[in-house]
Amino acid sequence: MAKVLVLEQSKSVRNNLRERLEFEGYSTEGADGAESAAGLCSRVPFDIILTDDVRAVPDADTPFIVISSTGTIDSAIEAIRSGAADFLTKPIDMNRLLSALRRIITTNAETAESGNRAESMPHRATTRAKRTTSPQTDIEPIVGASEEISHVRELIEKVAPSEARVLITGENGTGKELVARWLHAKSRRAAAPFVEVNCAAIPSELIESELFGHERGAFTSAVKQRKGKFEQADSGTLFMDEIGDMSLSAQAKVLRALQEHKISRVGSDRDIEVDVRVIAATNKNLPEEIAKGNFREDLYHRIGVIIIKVPPLRTRRGDVPVLINHFIGRICEEHNIPRKPIEAEAVEQLSKMRWSGNIRELRNVIERLIILSGERITLGDIRMYC
Repeated sequence: MAKVLVLEQSKSVRNNLRERLEFEGYSTEGADGAESAAGLCSRVPFDIILTDDVRAVPDADTPFIVISSTGTIDSAIEAIRSGAADFLTKPIDMNRLLSALRRIITTNAETAESGNRAESMPHRATTRAKRTTSPQTDIEPIVGASEEISHVRELIEKVAPSEARVLITGENGTGKELVARWLHAKSRRAAAPFVEVNCAAIPSELIESELFGHERGAFTSAVKQRKGKFEQADSGTLFMDEIGDMSLSAQAKVLRALQEHKISRVGSDRDIEVDVRVIAATNKNLPEEIAKGNFREDLYHRIGVIIIKVPPLRTRRGDVPVLINHFIGRICEEHNIPRKPIEAEAVEQLSKMRWSGNIRELRNVIERLIILSGERITLGDIRMYC
C-alpha cells in the first residue's frame, strides 16, 4: 500500500484529501507545516508528498506534487524548478491527481527494480508495473487551470449525466475527442460502447454504409452483412467527429435517425431501432456552412442542444507549463524511461510559442525533445529541435 503525506495548511482540505485517497486504497498522514512534516518523514518512508508549499517539503529524496491555489506560468515554473514531479491547481481534479499518483509511484517502482537488476541485466528493459484503473481513469485528464478550460470541465460535469446531444467545436488539436470521451465516461452510458467515426476520413460514397451498415449484395463489394456505427453504439455513445464534412445526403439520414431513433442499412427497407446518444464535433463554423448550403440547419439544431467550445492553446498560455509537465510524465512512462527533467528557461520559451497545432502539436514537440535531448531538456534543445 503506497504511503502519501498530505502537507496542507487548510485542515478541511487536508482531511478531505486524506479521506478520498484512503478510499482509493492509499495510506495517508497529514501535516500542516514544515515542522510536523519533518517529524513524520523521519518515522515513515512516504512514497510521495502532496503539498501546497514547496518550502515545507522536508525530504529531497521523496517525490512531491505541488497543489497550488494559482495556475500562473510563474507558479508552475517555480514548482518545476523546485523539482516537483507534477503541478496541479485547486480546486483539485481528483481524476488527474489519482492519475499522477499512479504514474509517479509506478515510475518509482520501475526505477527501483531497474536498479536492483542493473548489475546482472544491465541492458534489459524493466517490465512496466500493472495498474488497476476504472473506466474513467483510463482516459487522459483534461489538464489546465485557466478559466477557459475550467469552464469546459464544469460543462462536462453538468451535461454528462443528461441525455442531451452535444456539439463540440474548436480548432484541430484542441482536444475535442477527449471532451467527448469524458462526456461518455461521466454519463449513465459509461458501461456501454463509445464508438467513434471520423466523418472527414471516409469517402462520401461510403459514409452511409459506415454509419448505418449494409446488407449483403447492397453494392459490389458488399460480400456480407455489416453493422454500422449506429448499431455498434446501441445503448452507448456515438462520437461523430468532423461532422461538418459529411455529405448532405448522409446528413438527411442522420437527421432521421436522431428524430425517429431508427436506422435502415444500405440495401434494406427494414427499420432498426437504436438507442444512441450522439456527440458531434467540428472545426468548422457550422452557421457559415449553413449559409453556404453545405450543412442542414435542422440537423445543426438537432446536434447542438449543448455547445461546448474548446479553446485554442494560445488563449490559455498559463496552462502550457502544466501541460509540459503532464506530457513529460506520460511520454517517459510510454517509452519506459526515467522521467526527464526540463529547465525552467526551456519551459518559459515553450510557453511563448504560438502552438497553431494546439495540444497535439505541444505533445509531439515534447515527445521529440524527450527522444532527442540529453539527460535533461534545455533551452538549447528548444532552439535546436523546435
